[in-house]
Amino acid sequence: MNSRLYTEILVHQDPSQVEGLSRFFKTGKGQYGEGDRFLGIKVPVTREVVKQCWQETSFEDLEVCVRSEYHEMRLAALLTVVQIFKHAKKDKALQQQCVDFYLAHTQYINNWDLVDLSCYELLGTWLLNKDRTLLYDLARDGKTIWEQRIGMVSTMQFLRHGELDDTYAIADLFLEKPQPLHELLQKAVGWLLREAGKRDEQRLKDWLSIRYQTMSRTMLRYAIEKFSEQERKAWMKTS
Repeated sequence: MNSRLYTEILVHQDPSQVEGLSRFFKTGKGQYGEGDRFLGIKVPVTREVVKQCWQETSFEDLEVCVRSEYHEMRLAALLTVVQIFKHAKKDKALQQQCVDFYLAHTQYINNWDLVDLSCYELLGTWLLNKDRTLLYDLARDGKTIWEQRIGMVSTMQFLRHGELDDTYAIADLFLEKPQPLHELLQKAVGWLLREAGKRDEQRLKDWLSIRYQTMSRTMLRYAIEKFSEQERKAWMKTS
């Protein structure tokens, strides 16, 4: 029997939204989301279903959902894992189970929203007071662009706690890779650098000053988005 989470997600499918979502998430031939299928459910609706169902969802239920051919079903599974993790609080064994489940199923975390809506809430939080080698390994050696993106985006949680070092160090790993990077990795690195710059703009400028010429224009443009218009033009002109 299917779980309530699985059933409720199916109840909310909207065929009129499928074409637009498929186009938005680049599911065409040769695109990064090639072959993914959609039920036509917007993220706020998925979140509401998860809010109603997470407490009665087992890891066996999650196993079925995360392996689904449907994007929204996989997202629901990931958001549910995040909820279980958050509410586990002092139950470190249950939190570890959530992290282990997540890392064992990265092959199904295969689009940018699935990464961005789950990784820093789960892995970032888990690693706040732990060794963070895992993220460096994912960023450097991840088998897919999605695993590599997890390595970068998970540092968002560190930034929110005023810890900037890992974001810059992992950004350096991406600059050491053969260029050009996939566009979604360029954007992720630039985005997290921008977020780091919100906490310490001068540190970002200092970091950029010795690296900007090795960065793609996309990555640089994302990183300097919060600078003044005059500064942005100056940085882009010299890149």
